[in-house]
Amino acid sequence: MKIEQAIETEVVSAIKDLYGTEIDASLAQLQKTRKEFKGHLTLVTFPFLKISRKSPEQTAREIGEWLSKTSKYIAGFNVVKGFLNLEIATSCWLELLSEINTTPEYGTRKPTEGSPLIMVEYSSPNTNKPLHLGHIRNNLLGFSISEILQANGNNVIKTNIVNDRGIHICKSMLAWKKWGNGETPESTGEKGDHLVGRFYVLFDKHYKEELNKLQEEKGLTKEEAEAQSSLMAEAREMLRLWENGDTETVELWKTMNSWVYAGFDKTYKVLGVDFDKIYYESETYLEGKQEALRGLEEGVFFKKEDNSVWADLSNDGLDQKLLLRGDGTSVYMTQDIGTAKLRYDDYHIDRMIYVVGNEQNYHFQVLAILLDKLGFKFGKDLVHFSYGMVELPKGMGRMKSREGTVVDADDLIEEMVATARETSDELGKLDNCTNDEANNIARIVGLGALKYFILKVDPKKNMVFNPKESIDFNGNTGPFIQYTYARIQSVLRKSADAGIVISDTLNNKIELTEKEESLIQLLSEFGSIVKQAGDEYSPAVIANYIYELVKEYNQFYHDHSILKEENEDIRNFRLVLSKNISLTVKKGMQLLGIEVPDRM
Repeated sequence: MKIEQAIETEVVSAIKDLYGTEIDASLAQLQKTRKEFKGHLTLVTFPFLKISRKSPEQTAREIGEWLSKTSKYIAGFNVVKGFLNLEIATSCWLELLSEINTTPEYGTRKPTEGSPLIMVEYSSPNTNKPLHLGHIRNNLLGFSISEILQANGNNVIKTNIVNDRGIHICKSMLAWKKWGNGETPESTGEKGDHLVGRFYVLFDKHYKEELNKLQEEKGLTKEEAEAQSSLMAEAREMLRLWENGDTETVELWKTMNSWVYAGFDKTYKVLGVDFDKIYYESETYLEGKQEALRGLEEGVFFKKEDNSVWADLSNDGLDQKLLLRGDGTSVYMTQDIGTAKLRYDDYHIDRMIYVVGNEQNYHFQVLAILLDKLGFKFGKDLVHFSYGMVELPKGMGRMKSREGTVVDADDLIEEMVATARETSDELGKLDNCTNDEANNIARIVGLGALKYFILKVDPKKNMVFNPKESIDFNGNTGPFIQYTYARIQSVLRKSADAGIVISDTLNNKIELTEKEESLIQLLSEFGSIVKQAGDEYSPAVIANYIYELVKEYNQFYHDHSILKEENEDIRNFRLVLSKNISLTVKKGMQLLGIEVPDRM
């Protein structure tokens, strides 16, 4: 904010003039004045007391008087103990609004040549089941972080790593082969990821039945029954065949995976997220094995008697980490090393951000160390964007996919859109819409409610997603923000219909109310909010700022006339203010991946 920077520079001059001492500008920091005090910006004078050799109150008063006499920005001041509360001149707020109004990209920066290249990995699904509620939080966070980093002037590549190999994939394949009767998404009308997920659940059902039978009929323990399971032996054999390139097994794997990808793509499209590059673990695990063997050859890793390859991380305060099993097969860590190498080969990235739940904190701590030991310079800069669990309220579902009780992403999205339609109808918000318009608004509102409710929470925290609370047209919700945006669009349409031309030139002689000044101040903070959200990897910073802006605007709208204001200059100012608040709301919501409707 230019006003703050200018006043901070003037404070440096005031200290030199009043007390004959040069100070660093970092000591002259301003903060927003608390609501219970009069003023816009507050200067803390305690850092200057050793220089002034006076009381906090006297020091604040002297600086305030100096600024009042010399600064065009200061209209008045008051002192509360050692805090100097400064009132900014109306003309400065009008000047600031003019600047915002004539800068369409205000608050964001475009990448330039030489901007850092950041890769953000999110989603990371398995191809044995559909996406669930946890994936929704992951996808929304990953997409939003990508948009926020880009708005901070970085080049961003959005990437996904698909876990398309391993025993869990073979379980779905084996179940389909045994009990599928040739079913396909086309023959059943079922989404491909749901169909494959159904067979994963079916495998687990038959497997449990087999274990129970072995335990009951042969008196085996659970562990003994698992060791003797013929079904699991078949799944392991299928994995062996796949790893050895057996044609029939590989063809079935390709076919069933293609069904899943088609299903995922539909969910991603509805959710409004996308990727620039998708990697597959079936392609990266071999690269990881080669890196593990290279590390062994170079003495970075060591081999145990059973031929397994390990990394000794005791010097890093950790334990030993398995990289290759005795039979030469890889583990997740090996695959992640291979994927990281391929990504760096493809893009020469400056920073890699993994959007993965906090249960994987240790995994990424180890990955960073191993990549560094293998000589990859991006290893130390690896960022694990760790987020908490998300659940529905008790009684609304559990997160165990093998039992078939997963909170399914598609079902939840469908339910949100249906609830949005129902709620909007009840409140009469769709009365003047065609059926197509009403359906589109319900989609925008339902998804907006879902996304906003999840993204407004600090990512590090576990959360409960409450569908009913999220679709509320009052309070800190997506629909409340969307409705305010639509309300402003309605005002702007009515002004155009009345033949009112909004002028970019503002009369700097008009008087502003306190609420109008605070709205301009809030509007001007958008850039620092976008920067903070990027620095902290937190969409919640944007979400809660937008809510604050919208809440303040609604109070202004309630207390001030806009179209019926008789003074043309004031009416023009209020229209310009409204227009720029709606633009900022739209930009902020876009950074969260949320649409805003023009009508509601």
